[in-house]
Amino acid sequence: MTEDKGQPVIGQPDTVDVKPPPERLYGRQRGHPLRPRQERLLDETLPRMRFPLERAAQIAAVFDKAPEQIWFEVGFGGGEHVLAQTQAHPDVGYVASEVFHNGLCSLLSRLVPVGQEATAPVPGMLRLWDDDARLVLRALPDAVLDRLFLMFPDPWPKARHAKRRFVHPQNVALVARVLKPGAVWRVASDDPTYQNWVREVMADQPYFDAPEPATVRPEGWFPTRYEAKAIAAGRQPLYWTFTRR
Repeated sequence: MTEDKGQPVIGQPDTVDVKPPPERLYGRQRGHPLRPRQERLLDETLPRMRFPLERAAQIAAVFDKAPEQIWFEVGFGGGEHVLAQTQAHPDVGYVASEVFHNGLCSLLSRLVPVGQEATAPVPGMLRLWDDDARLVLRALPDAVLDRLFLMFPDPWPKARHAKRRFVHPQNVALVARVLKPGAVWRVASDDPTYQNWVREVMADQPYFDAPEPATVRPEGWFPTRYEAKAIAAGRQPLYWTFTRR
């Protein structure tokens, strides 16, 4: 697919343009071969929790009860952050997006007992989306989300892959559209290239207040396995809280 070139990004070489985010979804959907239990989770449990895209315009109605707030997580990895947030905030309607099948299985395996993949009750306030998160965000009404999470995303460290990063001028506008005034967007990264990129993109947008990031995980943020790996490897995570104007 041919992509139109955009404007040069601050801090990037002059030869690098910020192109529109690609419509195709990059990245792996599967890592190591799935075990039978994991296949059952995808075939039997996931469909019972999948976010119904056709009902995005009435998102509050997709949960088992009226949510106090609605939160959205982009790329939940192993799911430990999703699980911690939903357990700490049982009255929040939570939509969590992840395309990597092994990550989906990691979360689903914590939610249902072995042998009950098709029958065990599933959380009524959690819905999962196993495709491009932008499809849901585009389908949502304006100003409907109270919080959005982007925790340790794939950094796509090569300059020519900048258009694949979720923090992108066009995606920032998309996130801003669906967040309520005063809502927050939490972003965490341990990758220096991505950290610089976030600073540059968020310094040149009109939608969010963008203070300097915290260098220690703030209260109310839950750990992830990626954060633990980063710290063990000597990398410094940064934690941003962007507030919708």
